[in-house]
Amino acid sequence: MVSEEQIQKWADEAEAGYDVEELQRQGRGRPGRGAEPMQVVAVRLTVEELDALDLAAAKSDMSRSEAIRAALAHFAA
Repeated sequence: MVSEEQIQKWADEAEAGYDVEELQRQGRGRPGRGAEPMQVVAVRLTVEELDALDLAAAKSDMSRSEAIRAALAHFAA
């Protein structure tokens, strides 16, 4: 739940105005990994495959996505 205090802070901020240049510098969404837009690819995995992936990612101090990209790079090499 949002408190009355938080609502008042948002209202005060809106009434004071926003720094449009600062908002534009911050950008939106996840940072890109290159010049081209990235594609999202859905893959179905069993519970066992997902567990193995997460374990391998954790051992390499990687996110799940990083581990998948590393595995694909190795496979495609």
